[in-house]
Amino acid sequence: MIDYDSFLSRAGRKMQQSEIRKMGTVLAEARDVVSFAPGYPDPALFPWADLRAITADLLSGDRGDALQYGPTRGDRALREVITGILAKRGVEASPDDLLVTTGSQQGLDLVARILLDPDDVVLVELPSYTGAITAFRNVQAELVGVRQEADGIDLDDLDAVTARLRAAGRRVRALYVVPNFQNPTGLLIGRDKRVRLLEWAARHDALILEDDPYCELYFEDGAGPGDIRPIKADDRDGRVIYLSSFSKTLAPGFRVAWLTAPAPLAARVEVAKQAADLCTGALDQHIVYEACRRGVLERQAPRLRRHYQHKRDVMERALKETLGDVVSWPAPRGGFFLWVALPAQVDADAMLKRALAHGVIYVAGSAFFVDGRGKNVLRLSFSAPSPERIVDGVSRLAGAVREEIAAAQAVG
Repeated sequence: MIDYDSFLSRAGRKMQQSEIRKMGTVLAEARDVVSFAPGYPDPALFPWADLRAITADLLSGDRGDALQYGPTRGDRALREVITGILAKRGVEASPDDLLVTTGSQQGLDLVARILLDPDDVVLVELPSYTGAITAFRNVQAELVGVRQEADGIDLDDLDAVTARLRAAGRRVRALYVVPNFQNPTGLLIGRDKRVRLLEWAARHDALILEDDPYCELYFEDGAGPGDIRPIKADDRDGRVIYLSSFSKTLAPGFRVAWLTAPAPLAARVEVAKQAADLCTGALDQHIVYEACRRGVLERQAPRLRRHYQHKRDVMERALKETLGDVVSWPAPRGGFFLWVALPAQVDADAMLKRALAHGVIYVAGSAFFVDGRGKNVLRLSFSAPSPERIVDGVSRLAGAVREEIAAAQAVG
């Protein structure tokens, strides 16, 4: 029998499966399970009629470029549209500063490949997005965590961690943050902190990787446009690489996202992308461009905000009614997620089997930490299930949690 592990590179041997994707496999093999695991948009909100009309026009045969190879940096017209989107967010960029990527995940992977050597240090929030953790670990970077506060990353801890690393002779290459409605916590980094992060980056000659997929999904009772101003909008020194996506506002199946970076870095990302996929799918880019040009995206945003705010309210109400005496969470002001803290004696990883028996799944909090913490927290996504399924799923989860608490008390 061939030992295929012996053929793997050091990086290949250390690659890890996404915990969220693993939950998707569990769901596919189960019956009647309410899934709070993946942060999927609600397909009922996809602009189906508009997309059918756009696709029919593009596939009429009059547009040969719709099915042709395209520039590695992305379709020029789409990049010009993206500069307009960025301008509304306060970010100045030209089409030449942009690359269209095959999803934000590819952007993270490409940035990791051009910036990080094995054992280079990247700082991440505690907790942080699992996709970024995977991208950085796959190039064998060392991930070091920084605590969060109610308004996002703890700047005092950031300074302390940086000083400790420098004292040990280590250089911090970059800090990765999701400032708007962070995955997994739903937290929003405060306005003042955003400016001070730029000061930190200049002081320590580091870069900031700003991942911003949820900025358009702010809720009417929480954040406003001023609260979600990107860190990149105030970047005067070229310290920020900014990533965003159409996945949460149009549809994730197109896999159309983008990044903007200082010109020398953007050029390197372009070379890395040539090796990865040559270019993002032309048809997908043209559909997204037409959706923007025809006003589909602009019409979507208010509808999405109302819809997801309602789902958040449904989930919070259901949790208060069934588990309000034993769990807590920070109220998200936008995005897709609730970050639920369980009693200290409950291990969310160990409880997954019991939860599945009750017909509900989630992502255990430990998947989002790089320091082994997060045992008694879990992430619940309210974006995809219907309100009725949310209520049903929370009821199932409550049964699992109370059984787990009783079992822990019996052992104790």
